[in-house]
Formats: sequence, structure tokens, C-alpha cells
Amino acid sequence: MASRGQRPEHSGPPELFYDKNEARKYVRNSRMIDVQTKMAGRALELLCLPEDQPCYLLDIGCGSGLSGDYLSDEGHYWVGLDISPAMLDAALDRDTEGDLLLGDMGQGIPFKPGSFDGCISISAVQWLCNANKKSDIPAKRLYCFFSSLYSVLVHGARAVLQLYPENSEQLELITTQATKAGFTGGVVVDYPNSARAKKFYLCLFSGPSTFIPMAQSEENEQEEARESTFTVERVPYRMARRGVVRKSREWVLEKKERRRRQGKEVRPDTQYTGRKRKPRF
Repeated sequence: MASRGQRPEHSGPPELFYDKNEARKYVRNSRMIDVQTKMAGRALELLCLPEDQPCYLLDIGCGSGLSGDYLSDEGHYWVGLDISPAMLDAALDRDTEGDLLLGDMGQGIPFKPGSFDGCISISAVQWLCNANKKSDIPAKRLYCFFSSLYSVLVHGARAVLQLYPENSEQLELITTQATKAGFTGGVVVDYPNSARAKKFYLCLFSGPSTFIPMAQSEENEQEEARESTFTVERVPYRMARRGVVRKSREWVLEKKERRRRQGKEVRPDTQYTGRKRKPRF
């Protein structure tokens, strides 16, 4: 286990770091669940998928399935890939709706070309920048990952990879290999002036380059610091994640605001927004 202040990827291979004890945190630690869910929501937002249309998505480094739960809640289907047996066991215990696959993303993604409408990844890609064996060459593993990811996406699809680069050189290594594999795109940095809330999202396009969504800042959203709490039983994720009723006024306003942040044209809000219409005869 990583000591305080040490990066997890410096502690050894991910399949050893993410053991049963670490996997338990992703099931019982309410703050960790909340952070993972928010990052998954932001990644899905940056994918800019067609509205009200279920898509088939790939979740790289799916872990215990927290990000997959968010995808399911939004009406999408997904497949999760992870190198840690303990994390996948935790996902199975939680009865996640997606399909799960044990594998090393550095050795490529074993799916047919054009299988997925999009891809998300939460806190996984930076692990490829470390050599845990003499045979591991970070640049080659990154290229193998990105080239196979490019292949399994339909033409024009996006991949949004949230990551924690150790420094600018590591971020350049990652983006260089993604470009070499055929991707275009860029990096979105949310809360760039906050040491705690700062998040990097690598937005990749498997087709012609389009607009890069705007980053979030402290001016348009405040992140609250919360203490870690533990529960003995499994948290009912889909109910606890948010109490917004689908198709309600609050749900409609939230969705419209998300579309605005994606740079899409949205009708202005009025007193009639989200109002239920009476049935016509």
C-alpha cells in the first residue's frame, strides 16, 4: 500500500496495489465513491454523446464498477477492463450491469474493430508510464494501448481519459503516443488553480478534430471537502448518487446546463421548462 504522499503507481504493479483491502475502500468509503462518480459523470459529459440515445461504451480501468454504475444510470451499456482481480471481484459482488474483463491495457484491447461508441477511463492511464519489469517500455505500452483503442472505437467516436500525470514530461509522453496512434484532441484541465480539485481529462477523437469542451473552474462550481466515512453494508449507489427524478424540472435544467458546457446550442430556460403537458385527446 502506498504511504502518505507517495503516488500509488510507485508502489508496484497495479494488480498488486489494488488488493482486497484497497478494493474494499471503493465499496465502503463514501467520499471515494462520490469522487469517482463525479469524475465518471464529467468524463461522460465530455464524450458529447447523442442525446437520449443508448451507446455501447468501454470503461478502461473499471475497478469496482463505480464509473460503470454511472453509465448504466444514464442509460448506456458498457464493458469494463481491469488488471486487478480483487477490484473485479468487488464489481461482481456489487452486481454491476456491465460485462467485465480481466486484462492489461498495456498489452492492447482485445475487441473487434469498431466495437464501441466511446470510451472513458478514470485514474488509470498514468500507470502505463511506469516500468514494473525489465521488459516494460512505457512508450511502447502506451502506443499499444492507444493504437488498439483507436481500432475498437467506431470512426468519429471519442475517448475521455481522466488521469493524474506526475509532471509535464509524463503528460507529453502520453499525448505523443496517442497522436502517433492516430488520435486528435487535447487536454481539458478542470479547476486549474486548485491543488485539491484539479483534474486532467485527455479528450481524444478517432476522426476529424472537433471542438474541445470548456474546462470547469471555481467560478462556475464549488467543490465541497467532505470527511471520509465508512459503512458496513454496501451503499445503494443508484439511489444515493443523487435524488433527481428523471424528466423532472430539476433533471431537465441539469441536462440543459450540461449541454451548454459542451458548447451546444440550447434553448433558454423559462417558467415552462420541464413542465408536464396534459394529455391530448
